Amino acid sequence: MSSTGAFLIVVGFDGSEPSLAALRWAVDEARLRRGKVRVITAWHYPPVPSSIEDSPINDSFHTAERFQAEALKAVASDGVDITGTLVRDYPATALLEASKEADILIVGSRGHGGFAGLLLGSVSTQVAHHASCPVLIVRHPSAV
Repeated sequence: MSSTGAFLIVVGFDGSEPSLAALRWAVDEARLRRGKVRVITAWHYPPVPSSIEDSPINDSFHTAERFQAEALKAVASDGVDITGTLVRDYPATALLEASKEADILIVGSRGHGGFAGLLLGSVSTQVAHHASCPVLIVRHPSAV
């Protein structure tokens, strides 16, 4: 249990269909356990001057922000406490850090990576091996 006493579910979201399936699963699980959901959306680009308004960093942040906002609207939360967090870091690193406070970490089987034939993406593989809590990997229904 988290420090607040509620069952804490951390879910990784990158805008992909498998991550949306993971988010839906997380909300359903939170409803059953009377828990709460923390949605982590990570974004990362090599350092560039942040004073450049149209830099890749700003584009990445706004894209991540938009993905997460759309996802939070898309799920039927029905009273489930859901918060979103944007983290500037590699996705696996951000999720592994968040797993230290979580009761369970839920991720999609694969995200936007370039190797579509793989059953698991690099982030889901990384968190499955190194998370500080149990991990649930959700496959998108069309992948089954």
